[in-house]
Amino acid sequence: MAGSQDIAEDPRNETVKVWVNGTLMPRAQASVSVFDSGFIAGDGVWEGLRLINGHWLFLDAHLDRLFASAKAIDLDIGLSRKDVLAALEATRRGNDMVDGVHARLMVTRGVKRTPSQDPRQTIGVATIVIIVEYKLPDPGLATTGLALMTSTVRCTRPDQFDMRLNTHSRLPLILALIQAYKNGADEALMLDDRGFVASCNATNFFFVRGGEVLTSIGTACFNGITRRAVIDLCREHTIPIQLGDFPLSEVNGADEAFVTGTFGGVTPVRSLDGRGFADVPGPLTARIAALYARASQDKCR
Repeated sequence: MAGSQDIAEDPRNETVKVWVNGTLMPRAQASVSVFDSGFIAGDGVWEGLRLINGHWLFLDAHLDRLFASAKAIDLDIGLSRKDVLAALEATRRGNDMVDGVHARLMVTRGVKRTPSQDPRQTIGVATIVIIVEYKLPDPGLATTGLALMTSTVRCTRPDQFDMRLNTHSRLPLILALIQAYKNGADEALMLDDRGFVASCNATNFFFVRGGEVLTSIGTACFNGITRRAVIDLCREHTIPIQLGDFPLSEVNGADEAFVTGTFGGVTPVRSLDGRGFADVPGPLTARIAALYARASQDKCR
């Protein structure tokens, strides 16, 4: 498998303990009800976090996004920020983890009395699951990069379905990815409903032209914490960057491209729709990746 979510396998993950509603359970036994809102209707929110040197990278930003997404869909997490952090810490300590770890924190609306999309059919409290794994990106991606294909599946406007909410509802993104890999690509590049470059199916997209970094204006892409960090790093280090509405034709004339995400950080792109980029990673991509890696380490000292 290729893609920004590709991992280096680690046998230690076979014995991890999973947090399920306050109890740490062996991986093989961890489960939720078939009546759970997440299973029935994809009704929930989630966060992916990295653990570096015993610290959760960009923790406050992740918790901000988690609670904002939950509020936007009228989901009561049932825990305070302090409680959520305590659950994360209990999970990592219960697994004796310090570094090289990725966590998936998931909150659904909870168990329903009957299969239904209606939130009023929910009984009890939210379901909270935390999965921690020794999980690092495939190191080969840093030099080989990703092959992207422009999907016919479009990103949606906030008034249609807000891409900026980190919800469990992911079917359009999955369909875009399937279309991409069925056609020999690793991931999908997605346009918004006006035809401007918006996002990839699991990451945010940047391209470089004439020494300037270009990316979506941000209304129809993920509310990416790594995306935000990269934009801030460019501004801090006087790397020209522009947020805007860019047609696909401008990407076709780019010198280099990369994607960003919590798991992979900064990952270069080697081609789009069969058109290869000359350098992978390109010089500006390599510089930004190094700046991001250093900033991540500094924040987790």
